[in-house]
Amino acid sequence: MDINDSRYDNQGLHVVLALFTVDNGKFKVLLIKRKNQPFKGKWILVGGCAYNYETGEEAMVRELNEKTKIQNIDFEMFDVFTNPNRSPLKRMIAIGYIGVSDASIIKNFSQTEKASNAEWFEIDKIPELGYDHQDILDKAIKTLKEKIFTSTIMKKLYPDTFTLPQLQKTYESILNTKLDRRNFRKKLINSNIIEETHQTLKNEAVRPAKLYRFTSNEVKFNLYK
Repeated sequence: MDINDSRYDNQGLHVVLALFTVDNGKFKVLLIKRKNQPFKGKWILVGGCAYNYETGEEAMVRELNEKTKIQNIDFEMFDVFTNPNRSPLKRMIAIGYIGVSDASIIKNFSQTEKASNAEWFEIDKIPELGYDHQDILDKAIKTLKEKIFTSTIMKKLYPDTFTLPQLQKTYESILNTKLDRRNFRKKLINSNIIEETHQTLKNEAVRPAKLYRFTSNEVKFNLYK
């Protein structure tokens, strides 16, 4: 490696977060509207440039806070995007991160230095995105659909308790498919990743529903076998 080789010049690092939620049964992703060029006025995933003294995770935490004022969100890396032309300014490699959160984290948003708005968008109603963020989002959605069967990521949406209808509606929204109620419950309960709390959620319209919570067991089950 010749560090003075001009082919190494003019490169940088982006960090990009696909932050998902399920709000009233709708699968959504958090987008921000850019205030500055490039792509001024365009919606994008939350992210920005890493400083040369930061790790990717440190940069992502900072960018999330600077753009949205959101803090204390768990996320994990899921892919790297290396198209040389993904930014019009210079070569920018992007580290993609994925996370899930309760929809209530965005309330009464006040514009920041680099974002004029932040909103949850339904997955089937995404506006035209700046950069290559549609490609990043598509890959993130595919990754999330795999992770809900193999990781603890769903526990971030339901850290406390839930009913089985609530959880099924969440899975259906993410997978964009209708699930058989009996099969869903059987597979989930037999997987030992949830347990009864011996409490109920009272609803005047219907009989009380049992409340469940996630256990500490490894999340791994298959709805289709």
